[in-house]
Amino acid sequence: MRDLILIAHNVRSSHNVGSLLRTADGLGVQHVYLTGYTPYPLAPKDSRLPHLAQKISRQIHKTALGAEDSLSWQHQDEIEPLLKELRAQGYLIGALEQTEGSISLPDFKPPAKLVIIVGREVEGIEADILKLVDLCLELPMLGSKESFNVVQAAAMALYHCRYPLTTNQ
Repeated sequence: MRDLILIAHNVRSSHNVGSLLRTADGLGVQHVYLTGYTPYPLAPKDSRLPHLAQKISRQIHKTALGAEDSLSWQHQDEIEPLLKELRAQGYLIGALEQTEGSISLPDFKPPAKLVIIVGREVEGIEADILKLVDLCLELPMLGSKESFNVVQAAAMALYHCRYPLTTNQ
């Protein structure tokens, strides 16, 4: 079974964070990191103002439906040291982002240890973060829109990496 880690970096919406946690739980993601300004549920020794932490946690819970309690997650302000640490542990670092050299998700054969980074809902993952990854994965778009919602994109990528196609189609 693959060891999958999800990083949500600078995702602004608490509802998207809750949905990401629920999706990660459903697809057996080992750990979720919420980095940058991504909102996060109430945590032990939380340094945020109590009323703000509780409000954000309630918003996340609306879509997480308890996944924030059953899933292993952690908040980290900085993503760069985290990526360095995960790479040292043998993870391939992938960003879910449309770039010139990105790999179409259906063509990607996931390794045993994989990190998938998702980013800002509109602007995507920052260029300085993309320089730190091993590869970019792209979801083919067939309609007139240029991208999927961050949660739907993460769900498709995580599902593909959990259950890659094994037949030649």
